[in-house]
Amino acid sequence: MINADGHRIAFHHSPGTGPTIVFLPGYASDMSGSKAVAIEAWAQANGRAFLRFDYAGCGESEGAFEDQTLASWRDDALLLIDRMIDGPVVLVGSSMGGWIMLLLAKARPERIAAMVGIAAAPDFTDWGFTQEQKMTLLSEGRLEQPSIYSPQPTITTRAFWSSGEANRLMHGPIAIDAPARLIHGQRDPDVPWERSVALARLLRSDDVQTILVKDGDHRLSRAQDIALILRTLEEAPGSDIAPIP
Repeated sequence: MINADGHRIAFHHSPGTGPTIVFLPGYASDMSGSKAVAIEAWAQANGRAFLRFDYAGCGESEGAFEDQTLASWRDDALLLIDRMIDGPVVLVGSSMGGWIMLLLAKARPERIAAMVGIAAAPDFTDWGFTQEQKMTLLSEGRLEQPSIYSPQPTITTRAFWSSGEANRLMHGPIAIDAPARLIHGQRDPDVPWERSVALARLLRSDDVQTILVKDGDHRLSRAQDIALILRTLEEAPGSDIAPIP
Protein backbone atom coordinates (compact mmCIF):
# COMPACT_ATOMS: atom_id res chain seq x y z
CA MET A 1 0.00 0.00 0.00
CA ILE A 2 1.46 3.37 -1.04
CA ASN A 3 0.63 6.44 1.05
CA ALA A 4 0.22 10.05 -0.04
CA ASP A 5 3.98 10.68 0.23
CA GLY A 6 4.80 7.72 -2.00
CA HIS A 7 6.01 5.47 0.82
CA ARG A 8 5.13 1.78 1.00
CA ILE A 9 3.15 1.00 4.15
CA ALA A 10 3.80 -2.51 5.48
CA PHE A 11 0.86 -4.43 6.94
CA HIS A 12 -0.45 -7.89 7.83
CA HIS A 13 -4.13 -8.50 7.10
CA SER A 14 -5.79 -11.69 8.35
CA PRO A 15 -9.21 -12.41 6.81
CA GLY A 16 -12.12 -13.51 8.97
CA THR A 17 -15.45 -12.43 10.36
CA GLY A 18 -15.98 -8.83 11.30
CA PRO A 19 -15.81 -6.28 12.51
CA THR A 20 -12.12 -6.15 11.60
CA ILE A 21 -9.84 -5.47 14.56
CA VAL A 22 -7.24 -2.81 13.71
CA PHE A 23 -4.18 -2.40 15.94
CA LEU A 24 -2.67 1.09 16.17
CA PRO A 25 0.88 1.12 17.61
CA GLY A 26 2.34 3.74 19.90
CA TYR A 27 4.97 6.38 19.23
CA ALA A 28 8.16 4.98 17.67
CA SER A 29 6.66 1.49 17.97
CA ASP A 30 5.71 -0.99 15.27
CA MET A 31 3.40 -3.86 14.42
CA SER A 32 5.77 -6.54 15.79
CA GLY A 33 5.07 -5.69 19.44
CA SER A 34 3.85 -8.39 21.78
CA LYS A 35 0.31 -7.01 22.08
CA ALA A 36 -0.22 -6.74 18.32
CA VAL A 37 1.14 -10.24 17.70
CA ALA A 38 -0.88 -11.74 20.56
CA ILE A 39 -4.11 -10.14 19.34
CA GLU A 40 -3.40 -11.37 15.82
CA ALA A 41 -2.88 -14.95 17.07
CA TRP A 42 -6.14 -14.78 19.05
CA ALA A 43 -8.00 -13.33 16.06
CA GLN A 44 -6.72 -16.02 13.72
CA ALA A 45 -7.59 -18.77 16.20
CA ASN A 46 -11.13 -17.40 16.47
CA GLY A 47 -11.68 -16.61 12.79
CA ARG A 48 -11.73 -12.86 13.36
CA ALA A 49 -10.49 -10.39 10.76
CA PHE A 50 -7.42 -8.47 11.93
CA LEU A 51 -5.08 -5.80 10.60
CA ARG A 52 -1.75 -4.61 11.99
CA PHE A 53 0.59 -2.23 10.21
CA ASP A 54 3.57 0.09 10.54
CA TYR A 55 3.22 3.83 10.20
CA ALA A 56 5.53 5.42 7.60
CA GLY A 57 9.05 5.70 8.98
CA CYS A 58 8.47 2.89 11.48
CA GLY A 59 9.19 -0.84 11.40
CA GLU A 60 8.98 -2.28 7.91
CA SER A 61 7.35 0.75 6.27
CA GLU A 62 9.26 3.16 4.06
CA GLY A 63 10.02 6.77 4.94
CA ALA A 64 12.19 8.68 7.40
CA PHE A 65 10.89 8.67 10.97
CA GLU A 66 11.70 12.34 11.55
CA ASP A 67 9.65 13.39 8.51
CA GLN A 68 6.41 12.03 9.99
CA THR A 69 3.68 13.77 11.97
CA LEU A 70 0.66 12.74 13.99
CA ALA A 71 -1.57 13.75 11.07
CA SER A 72 0.45 11.77 8.52
CA TRP A 73 0.26 8.66 10.71
CA ARG A 74 -3.48 9.18 11.09
CA ASP A 75 -3.71 9.35 7.32
CA ASP A 76 -1.71 6.11 6.97
CA ALA A 77 -4.29 4.39 9.17
CA LEU A 78 -7.19 5.92 7.24
CA LEU A 79 -5.66 4.74 3.96
CA LEU A 80 -5.56 1.13 5.14
CA ILE A 81 -9.05 1.21 6.65
CA ASP A 82 -10.50 2.73 3.46
CA ARG A 83 -8.62 0.50 1.00
CA MET A 84 -8.23 -2.83 2.83
CA ILE A 85 -11.34 -3.26 4.95
CA ASP A 86 -15.04 -3.58 4.11
CA GLY A 87 -17.47 -2.89 6.89
CA PRO A 88 -17.05 -1.92 10.53
CA VAL A 89 -13.83 -1.93 12.55
CA VAL A 90 -12.83 -2.25 16.18
CA LEU A 91 -9.93 0.09 16.83
CA VAL A 92 -7.27 -0.92 19.36
CA GLY A 93 -5.00 2.02 20.15
CA SER A 94 -1.88 1.64 22.28
CA SER A 95 -0.47 4.82 23.88
CA MET A 96 -0.17 7.33 20.99
CA GLY A 97 -2.23 4.84 18.99
CA GLY A 98 -5.07 5.72 21.35
CA TRP A 99 -4.87 9.31 20.13
CA ILE A 100 -4.92 8.17 16.51
CA MET A 101 -7.84 5.87 17.41
CA LEU A 102 -9.88 8.90 18.46
CA LEU A 103 -8.93 10.86 15.34
CA LEU A 104 -10.04 7.93 13.17
CA ALA A 105 -13.32 7.66 15.04
CA LYS A 106 -14.00 11.34 14.33
CA ALA A 107 -13.01 10.96 10.67
CA ARG A 108 -14.99 7.75 10.00
CA PRO A 109 -17.74 7.60 12.66
CA GLU A 110 -19.90 5.30 10.55
CA ARG A 111 -17.14 2.66 10.42
CA ILE A 112 -16.40 2.34 14.14
CA ALA A 113 -18.02 -0.59 15.96
CA ALA A 114 -15.99 -0.08 19.15
CA MET A 115 -12.72 1.31 20.51
CA VAL A 116 -10.25 -0.23 22.96
CA GLY A 117 -7.61 2.10 24.35
CA ILE A 118 -4.50 0.68 26.01
CA ALA A 119 -2.83 3.44 28.06
CA ALA A 120 -4.30 5.87 25.54
CA ALA A 121 -2.32 9.11 25.31
CA PRO A 122 -4.32 11.77 23.46
CA ASP A 123 -2.89 15.29 23.59
CA PHE A 124 0.49 14.14 24.94
CA THR A 125 2.23 16.96 23.07
CA ASP A 126 0.49 19.23 25.60
CA TRP A 127 0.97 17.45 28.93
CA GLY A 128 3.86 15.11 28.09
CA PHE A 129 6.57 17.78 27.79
CA THR A 130 7.94 20.38 30.17
CA GLN A 131 7.94 24.03 29.17
CA GLU A 132 11.71 23.81 28.73
CA GLN A 133 11.35 20.83 26.38
CA LYS A 134 8.69 22.64 24.36
CA MET A 135 11.04 25.61 23.98
CA THR A 136 13.80 23.27 22.78
CA LEU A 137 11.45 21.83 20.17
CA LEU A 138 10.49 25.27 18.96
CA SER A 139 14.00 26.71 18.90
CA GLU A 140 16.04 23.68 17.76
CA GLY A 141 13.45 21.72 15.79
CA ARG A 142 13.98 18.40 17.59
CA LEU A 143 14.28 16.90 21.04
CA GLU A 144 16.22 13.79 22.06
CA GLN A 145 15.29 12.00 25.29
CA PRO A 146 16.63 8.76 26.80
CA SER A 147 14.25 5.82 26.50
CA ILE A 148 13.63 3.12 29.09
CA TYR A 149 12.38 0.86 26.29
CA SER A 150 15.26 1.14 23.82
CA PRO A 151 19.01 1.87 23.77
CA GLN A 152 18.21 4.51 21.15
CA PRO A 153 16.94 7.92 22.29
CA THR A 154 13.36 8.93 21.64
CA ILE A 155 13.31 11.72 19.07
CA THR A 156 10.48 14.22 18.76
CA THR A 157 10.45 16.82 16.00
CA ARG A 158 8.91 20.26 15.94
CA ALA A 159 6.74 19.14 13.01
CA PHE A 160 5.32 16.22 15.02
CA TRP A 161 4.79 18.39 18.10
CA SER A 162 3.04 21.08 16.04
CA SER A 163 0.83 18.47 14.37
CA GLY A 164 -0.10 17.11 17.78
CA GLU A 165 -0.99 20.55 19.08
CA ALA A 166 -3.20 21.12 16.03
CA ASN A 167 -5.07 17.87 16.72
CA ARG A 168 -5.68 18.09 20.45
CA LEU A 169 -9.03 16.70 21.56
CA MET A 170 -9.30 16.94 25.33
CA HIS A 171 -10.16 20.62 25.62
CA GLY A 172 -13.88 19.81 25.77
CA PRO A 173 -16.50 17.15 24.96
CA ILE A 174 -15.37 14.71 22.26
CA ALA A 175 -18.09 13.98 19.69
CA ILE A 176 -17.57 10.23 19.45
CA ASP A 177 -20.53 7.91 20.03
CA ALA A 178 -18.82 4.53 19.60
CA PRO A 179 -18.54 2.22 22.60
CA ALA A 180 -15.14 2.52 24.29
CA ARG A 181 -13.12 0.41 26.71
CA LEU A 182 -10.11 2.18 28.23
CA ILE A 183 -7.51 -0.06 29.90
CA HIS A 184 -4.77 1.63 31.94
CA GLY A 185 -2.08 0.56 34.40
CA GLN A 186 -1.90 2.58 37.60
CA ARG A 187 1.89 2.21 37.69
CA ASP A 188 2.30 3.69 34.22
CA PRO A 189 5.36 6.00 34.37
CA ASP A 190 4.64 7.59 30.98
CA VAL A 191 0.89 8.24 30.73
CA PRO A 192 -0.88 8.96 34.03
CA TRP A 193 -3.88 6.67 34.47
CA GLU A 194 -5.97 9.73 35.26
CA ARG A 195 -5.76 10.57 31.56
CA SER A 196 -8.04 7.61 30.74
CA VAL A 197 -10.50 8.65 33.45
CA ALA A 198 -10.59 12.16 31.99
CA LEU A 199 -11.04 10.76 28.47
CA ALA A 200 -13.96 8.61 29.61
CA ARG A 201 -15.64 11.71 31.00
CA LEU A 202 -15.15 13.71 27.80
CA LEU A 203 -16.34 11.07 25.30
CA ARG A 204 -19.94 11.72 24.22
CA SER A 205 -20.70 8.00 24.13
CA ASP A 206 -22.56 6.63 27.15
CA ASP A 207 -21.09 3.17 26.57
CA VAL A 208 -17.66 3.80 28.08
CA GLN A 209 -15.83 1.70 30.66
CA THR A 210 -12.47 2.44 32.28
CA ILE A 211 -10.51 -0.61 33.41
CA LEU A 212 -7.65 0.13 35.83
CA VAL A 213 -4.89 -2.39 36.47
CA LYS A 214 -3.44 -1.51 39.87
CA ASP A 215 -0.01 -3.08 39.28
CA GLY A 216 0.04 -2.46 35.51
CA ASP A 217 2.80 -0.52 33.77
CA HIS A 218 2.67 1.44 30.52
CA ARG A 219 3.15 -1.45 28.14
CA LEU A 220 0.55 -3.79 29.67
CA SER A 221 2.25 -6.69 27.90
CA ARG A 222 2.44 -9.28 30.70
CA ALA A 223 0.50 -12.49 30.19
CA GLN A 224 -2.29 -11.34 32.51
CA ASP A 225 -2.47 -7.95 30.80
CA ILE A 226 -2.78 -9.48 27.35
CA ALA A 227 -5.43 -11.89 28.67
CA LEU A 228 -7.39 -8.86 29.92
CA ILE A 229 -7.08 -7.15 26.54
CA LEU A 230 -8.30 -10.27 24.74
CA ARG A 231 -11.27 -10.66 27.11
CA THR A 232 -12.14 -7.03 26.52
CA LEU A 233 -12.01 -7.52 22.75
CA GLU A 234 -14.10 -10.68 22.96
CA GLU A 235 -16.76 -8.84 24.91
CA ALA A 236 -16.56 -5.59 22.94
CA PRO A 237 -19.90 -4.31 21.64
CA GLY A 238 -20.46 -5.21 18.02
CA SER A 239 -18.15 -8.23 18.13
CA ASP A 240 -20.83 -10.30 16.41
CA ILE A 241 -21.26 -7.91 13.49
CA ALA A 242 -20.32 -9.45 10.14
CA PRO A 243 -18.58 -7.45 7.41
CA ILE A 244 -20.76 -5.59 4.93
CA PRO A 245 -20.76 -7.58 1.64
